[in-house]
Parts: sequence; structure tokens; C-alpha cells
Amino acid sequence: MGDQARADFLSQEGIHDERVLEGVARLTRADFVPEAARGEVAADVPLPIGHGQTISQPFVVALMTQALQLQGHERVLEIGTGSGYQTALLALLCREVFSVEIIPELARSARERLKRLGFDNVFLRQGDGGEGWPEQAPFDAILVTAAPNEVPTALLSQLQGGGRMVVPVGPTGGTQELLRIRRAREPGMLPQVESLLPVRFVPMTSAAALPPSVGPR
Repeated sequence: MGDQARADFLSQEGIHDERVLEGVARLTRADFVPEAARGEVAADVPLPIGHGQTISQPFVVALMTQALQLQGHERVLEIGTGSGYQTALLALLCREVFSVEIIPELARSARERLKRLGFDNVFLRQGDGGEGWPEQAPFDAILVTAAPNEVPTALLSQLQGGGRMVVPVGPTGGTQELLRIRRAREPGMLPQVESLLPVRFVPMTSAAALPPSVGPR
């Protein structure tokens, strides 16, 4: 499936944001997966990218991006750079992307890949995604590509009033829900939480849980 064909497929599957569909059509998914996985790149399925991580299926990537309701002016925090595919789509749709990846090898390869592809509005940091990027907060939107057991309060605190966070929440191997959380504009008001669909994501990993071979450097 070519990338315009992928956008057409996603439109038929219910993705209606034209900017998201145009972004998908502009990207080549094969650029973001290892050589061994490129034979399956046309399928709407997750693919391994090494280190126990995956690139999500295109429908989920598009749905999560659509749920952020980006207009083009936003500063977005992404937790879990992975191979950089979701990062690249965000970069096409907003002003700046600040992306945090905990696994050094993935952070390094994503940085090189995104630079090679010409994305100059992406800022990438290797570190613990659960801590967010407080020095750059607040953000207009936050997208999380790995599942914590519960919504990380550190991330919610870095969201602008009225901003949206899209995050899969739930235990590994159990029921996970993809949530859209809108932070209230007025202090003291509770956020609005909306369940989008059941999902299955790799778990969000803290720095303390990483084996020494892949720990922060």
C-alpha cells in the first residue's frame, strides 16, 4: 500500500481530519522501520523496531493524532519517540514537537532519521518520559505512545489549560483504554476524560526499570 493509498484507507476507516490524512500521505512508513520489517510495511499492523518496542499501526497513529485536534500553531510534547514516525506526523501538523525517548539507541537513530528527512521543528531528548519535559512546559497538547498504569500527574501538570492529552492507560496484558484528557482552563476544575477505544500498547518504562545495557547514558 502506497502512502496515498494508506491515507485513502484511513479515510474509509473513519479518520476525517484532512490535515492528518494529508500528513500520512506525505510520509513513507518504510523510512521508519528496520529493513527486516519492510515487507510488512503496507499492512495496518504494529511492527517491531527493536528493543522490545513497536511502531503502532497507522490507524492508531492517525486516530491519536486526530484526537489532539491540532490547528498548526501548537507546541506538542510526545512521550516515546520510537522510530520517529508519529513524531514526523506531528511535526507536519504543529509548530514544534518536543519528543522524549527513554532508550538511547532509539533516541539516537530517530534523531538521525528525522534530521535526514528534513524535520527542523523537532526537539528530541533522551530520558524518562514519565517526567515529561518541564523546562519547555506548558504544552498545548501531549501525546503518549506507551501505556502507563495510570495517567502520569507530571505530564498532566505540563499541559496548558484547555490543552489535550492522548494517552493509553492500563496494565500490560490487561485492559488498556486510549484516553483523551482535556485540562480545565480554570484552576481547581477537574479535567474532562473521554475514552476513545480499547488498545494494546507496550508499557511505559521508567529509567529505574531499564536493564543496564539500555539505561540512560
